[in-house]
Amino acid sequence: MALLSHCRHWVFDMDGTLTLAAHDFDLLRQQLDIEAGLPILEAIAGMPADEARSAHRKLHQLEMDIAADSRPQPGALDALTTLNERGCSLGIVTRNARDIAFETLTAAGLRDFFSDSDIIGREDCTPKPDPAGIERLMTRWQAGRSDTVMTGDYVFDLEAGRNAGVTTIHFDPKQLYPWPDMTDVKISHLEQLHALL
Repeated sequence: MALLSHCRHWVFDMDGTLTLAAHDFDLLRQQLDIEAGLPILEAIAGMPADEARSAHRKLHQLEMDIAADSRPQPGALDALTTLNERGCSLGIVTRNARDIAFETLTAAGLRDFFSDSDIIGREDCTPKPDPAGIERLMTRWQAGRSDTVMTGDYVFDLEAGRNAGVTTIHFDPKQLYPWPDMTDVKISHLEQLHALL
C-alpha cells in the first residue's frame, strides 16, 4: 500500500484524534451560554469584548479540567513512534490554547513527540478551518504541500488541510466518514497509519 511513504511532515489534530474524545461540546455551549450548534470559538469572537474575555476565561478553565484527564487514542503511541523513527516532522494544530495542549499531551503520555514550537494553538493564528496553523508549520519545516499530511477527526481539520493544499486523513472510529469531499484517506484506527507508510 504505502500510499504516503513519501510524506515527511505530519500535522495532527489533538482532541479526538491523538487523544480520546472527552469534550461534551453541547455541555460547553450551555456552560458558556452559546446557542446550540454554533462553533464555540466563532461564537465567542462575535460577543462584545468584555463578554468575550469572560467567556474565554471560563472556556480555558473548563478545557484545562478536561485536559488533566486526557488519555491517548489506541495506537497513537505506536504511530507517533514509527513516524518519529522515520525522521518525520510532527506537529499539532488545535483549536485549544497551547497550554491546554501541553497539559493534554502530557496527561496522555504523548508530549515528548512534539517540540513547543510545533504545537499551534488558537492564540497563535486563526483557528481551523483556516489553514494558517498548517501553513505556519510548513514554513517552519520548509515542507511542500505534496509531502505534508493533516490528520483529524472533524470537518474543521479536513477543511484546514484542504485549504492548505495538503493530503488529508480522516480518522473516524465509527467508520462513517461524513466528509468524503474533504478526505483523501480514511482510517478507523491509528494503527492503520502503518499500512500507509
